[in-house]
Parts: sequence; structure tokens; C-alpha cells
Amino acid sequence: MARGKFISLEGIEGVGKSTQVPAIAALLDARGIATRCTREPGGTELAERIRDLLLARTAPAMNSQTELLLMLAARVDHVAVVIEPALARGEWVVCDRFTDATYAYQGGGRGLPLADIETYERLALHGFAPDYTLLFDAPVEIALARATRRGASDRFEAEHRDFFTRARAVYLQRAASNPGRIKIIDASVPLAAVEAQVRTLINAIDA
Repeated sequence: MARGKFISLEGIEGVGKSTQVPAIAALLDARGIATRCTREPGGTELAERIRDLLLARTAPAMNSQTELLLMLAARVDHVAVVIEPALARGEWVVCDRFTDATYAYQGGGRGLPLADIETYERLALHGFAPDYTLLFDAPVEIALARATRRGASDRFEAEHRDFFTRARAVYLQRAASNPGRIKIIDASVPLAAVEAQVRTLINAIDA
């Protein structure tokens, strides 16, 4: 059986990437492709518990290095328990965030050295990475206005505009450095236009 493909969705808060997860699953299902949808941090019982620690606004103060290592711990469990077995079964995995988010949020947002994150990533994942990444991009003002309309925010959503400006810049830098893997979706346009971009890119991936 052919190994499945791993697709990650990335972007700052409010760009609408999570909305597209079921839409992508439906596109793949229409092509007869078995799909597993998941998210980060999370995806396993252990990783979801770590997610609760990372996102809760009532959690104790956490330094950036601790946050980074918790993210990676959740990711190692997620890959071992969910993602790798699904890919081995021939399923395609659609994941709401993956390693690019760590570079953007803990690197760009928190200011941790990107070289350090790369070292930790290599030790934790041994080169494991998505086959394709859709980066949903919109100006910070637009994205945060949308996120605010959603209501209650978690610890990351509550960050200031400058945090997301830095995170977005790192996302775009990574897209420029990895054009074969990372494809930018203009998320500032109406939903129908976003869906059209997603549909074109997903349908272009060979089964």
C-alpha cells in the first residue's frame, strides 16, 4: 500500500485555516482518499492535556523555553501515535498546524532563536515534515479583527499585535525558503475565493 501524504495548514489567528480542515477532507473523500484530520498542539490524549496547559489563560506563568519544549513533546507523541501510523496505512493526514507554527510563534512571536528551534526539531522529529503546507495569510489587522469576533480567546490569541506581526513575518520567510512545500493562500479575500484557492491546490496533489 502506498504511503499517505501529510498536509499541514498554517497561519496566524483569524485567517480561517481551521474552517478549511473539513473542506479539505471532503475534497479528498470525493477523490476516494481516506483522510485523518487532526490538530496541534493535540491529537492524542497526552498531547491534548499538554494543549490545555499551553492554551489556558489561567495557567501559571510559563517561560518561552518551557513553552517550546512542551510543544515539541506534544508533537513527538502526536507523530508516533497518530500521524505516522495513519500515513503507513495509506491515509492522508490533514493537520491544523505543525512545525512551521513553532518557528512562527515560539521563534517569531516569542523571540527564541530559530537555529535553536531547528536543533530541537531535528532531535525530536529526525527530519519528519509535512509533504505539503497551505499557509493562510492575511494582514495582521484583518486577521485579528476576525479573531476578535470569535469571542473568548486562549493564551496565544490574547497576544498583542506585534507578536502576530513577528509570527507572520517568520511564516512568510519560511514560505519563501520552501516554495515547493509551502503554498500561500490569500486569506484576506472572501470565503468563496479562499475555498477556490484551496480546491485548486489540493486537487493538484497527485494521489
